[in-house]
Amino acid sequence: MKIIYLHQYFNTPTMHGGTRSYELARRLVAMGHEVHMVTSDTRPSAGNPGGWRETDESGIHVHWLPLPYSNSMAYAERMRAFGHFAVNSTHRAMQLAGDVVFATSTPLTIAIPGLFASRWNSTPMVFEVRDLWPAIPIAVGALKSRPAIFAAQMLERAAYSGAAHIVALSPGMKAGVAAAGVSPEKITVIPNLCDPERFQVPASAGEAFRRKYSWLGERPMVLYAGTLGMVNDVGYLVRVAADVLKRDPEVRFVIMGQGREEAALHTLAERLGVRDRNLFFLPAVPKAEMPAVLSAASISTSLVTDLPCMQDNSANKVFDTLAAGRPIAINHGGWQAELIAREGLGVCLPPRDVSAAGASLVEKVRDSRWLAEAGARAGRLGRERFSADSAALKLAEVLRCAVGRA
Repeated sequence: MKIIYLHQYFNTPTMHGGTRSYELARRLVAMGHEVHMVTSDTRPSAGNPGGWRETDESGIHVHWLPLPYSNSMAYAERMRAFGHFAVNSTHRAMQLAGDVVFATSTPLTIAIPGLFASRWNSTPMVFEVRDLWPAIPIAVGALKSRPAIFAAQMLERAAYSGAAHIVALSPGMKAGVAAAGVSPEKITVIPNLCDPERFQVPASAGEAFRRKYSWLGERPMVLYAGTLGMVNDVGYLVRVAADVLKRDPEVRFVIMGQGREEAALHTLAERLGVRDRNLFFLPAVPKAEMPAVLSAASISTSLVTDLPCMQDNSANKVFDTLAAGRPIAINHGGWQAELIAREGLGVCLPPRDVSAAGASLVEKVRDSRWLAEAGARAGRLGRERFSADSAALKLAEVLRCAVGRA
């Protein structure tokens, strides 16, 4: 098959951010398929300020549109970036003319080039739902005006009705799509994925990371590595760190990332007296460097704001932690919380009780046997149930069936 893969924020391991599309696409190429990735270059160089450029990334033919973007941008700027990409990628995707279009959100506007390319070339579109847009931006107050909400809801319906099949990243997302009137038979769940071969590194890699920081050494380390955005509520971890400082001041909290809430988090950490005492901020690193960081962590965390719609997420952080064989701590309910509790992979922290969360973390990071056993279970589950190889095979079958039906 010739697959036209639309993902506005595609990353390779040398870049910052999730690499789900890279891992799936390179495996599709290894199966013999031709994959064209249409994406944006969020940090364009001065030498290429305007037009498309093309590269080969592990056999994936990538089409890059220079378009600056970051989570720290104002909401209006982000909306303009979404619209700019939607218009330009529509023309690109229509010209490529493959056997199937695979469009992955977010943002929801990726459905626009997907739908146009599908209709123009009379090929099926498979639509991947990574988050339930527009439900999430409406819930957090990012999308407020009635015309904007109505337009987003209409686009959501058009994406679902125009898709030959839908891929959802969690059971809750599947239920959300089905609640919009889509037949459950039209929806396949392919959760986020693990790449143990990349993340299972020697213990020396984590030891080398620890040696770089005199404040870390052999102390327990609680890690958050990811976007510092509104929906992530990393301030929760800052408040937990303040509680833990009174219980066990040797426990170290590390926040590694960037985003629009970064300055506010620094201010909160200063106000609570934890910054550079038991909580330390580090810059984001490329995905290729994350295995060493996770190897150094005692527990890795995945956090979201306390809203019901966020419980259906399928966070990269969780699956990278499984791949690395480390215990995971989250602060929400939902399918991932059920998985963690059932399989003994980590700990679910109460989102509204910082004191209880602090006590739980101190207990766990000081229990070397629990850390080893939970980490081993996490690594085993990642290999057996969430491998990238299995996810790619499942996706290839979904795409093949969509082409066959067309």
